[in-house]
Amino acid sequence: MKRVTHAHQGETLDALLYRVYGKTADITEQALQLNPHLVNQGPILREGTPVTLPPPPDARATKPPLQLWN
Repeated sequence: MKRVTHAHQGETLDALLYRVYGKTADITEQALQLNPHLVNQGPILREGTPVTLPPPPDARATKPPLQLWN
């Protein structure tokens, strides 16, 4: 089942992805592949534009936190 969300007024694809996932790294490219129609809209999405979201990034694939002190 594909998850779809809609753009808010004045929102970019990166801002939408950050709103949903809390990050954009490695997600923006996937979202563009799922939504080729967004390329023709320019950087600011029209309010209400449906955007099919890629699967959530795997939490295990993230880097461990940097520990400054032992």
